[in-house]
Amino acid sequence: MEKKDVPQDGGSKYGDLKYRYYVPDENGDIECVNSSGWEVIYTASDNFWESVNEDLAGIIARVKKGELSPLAYYMNKHTMDAKTLGRYVGLSKWRVKRHLKPRGFNSLDDEALKRYASVFNITVEQLKEIP
Repeated sequence: MEKKDVPQDGGSKYGDLKYRYYVPDENGDIECVNSSGWEVIYTASDNFWESVNEDLAGIIARVKKGELSPLAYYMNKHTMDAKTLGRYVGLSKWRVKRHLKPRGFNSLDDEALKRYASVFNITVEQLKEIP
């Protein structure tokens, strides 16, 4: 892609968000060019978040039935898996998976709840419920 080919579809639907492309200039050196966006990226992003929101609706229903803990909601809302969340809180993937179940979640002490809550930038009280 050359500098003249960097997409500028105008008017980002995500506010002032800019995409950065690295393209060769006329001397062959790499330069950074900002793009106001590209409709293909917007469509893909919209589809992704629509899928996440559908998954969250199913997770909310399962939390209300007592099949999952509220931790499952927040983990999926932040598009994490058990391994990633475990790295943030300093626990193994299998322990995080155990905490996704109500029984495991309810056995957590205050310190573990605080670590989980801090990852999601919420309070422990918010972590214990779903919006």
